[in-house]
Amino acid sequence: MSERHPSGAPWRNFYGRFKGKGLRKSQEAYLDEDLAALSPGAVDWESNPERAPLDVDALFDGAPVWLEVGFGGGEHLVHQAQNNPGIGIIGCEPYINGVAMLLGKIRAAGVCNLRVHPGDVRDLFDVLPEASIAKAFLLYPDPWPKKRHHRRRFVTPEYLQPLARVMRPGAEFRVATDIPDYVRQTLIEVPKAGFIWQAEGPSHWRQPWGDWISTRYEQKALREGRVPHYLTFHRS
Repeated sequence: MSERHPSGAPWRNFYGRFKGKGLRKSQEAYLDEDLAALSPGAVDWESNPERAPLDVDALFDGAPVWLEVGFGGGEHLVHQAQNNPGIGIIGCEPYINGVAMLLGKIRAAGVCNLRVHPGDVRDLFDVLPEASIAKAFLLYPDPWPKKRHHRRRFVTPEYLQPLARVMRPGAEFRVATDIPDYVRQTLIEVPKAGFIWQAEGPSHWRQPWGDWISTRYEQKALREGRVPHYLTFHRS
């Protein structure tokens, strides 16, 4: 039997950061005033120990639901929400500084079709219903460049299998990265989890998607001479 936290949660190693430099007063206000109202529902184990599934239909009035895993500063998430008002989007990010940045962008943009989970996406996967996600984004994830750390990457069975469970048949999964070895691992592991790579020629991974907005992570990669790759998969 696997070890469990006193709350009932399984022990899961988490290797990223939860908090960085001190938050500005305005960012602390966003967290205090806005975050609770933008929660997708009871995701944490203390409030939902039975792991009852989220009612995503009620969450967005029956609209299709998209998911962005690790939204960084939130610019892509807000961009998609603005351009797709008939879509509901859940953003998941454990780094609280990034969450605070997103909340500021949500206020400025005035979008209301976003929900935010400030924690481990695996906890969200636990409570998302099967085949409830119509599109998912993994954009410039932490590369964990050392070989011994590759098992920490998102493109491993621990993350990809539950992602596949919650995605609809035919749903689109987008991955953007500037790390060649991350591309290699993605092209090996994602199809194993039940996805089909949608590429017929180099332009399909060299050119960004038509609704793409270049993020600060991509701009950094370009400044440092790294080449972005844009990989599109469909849930089989």
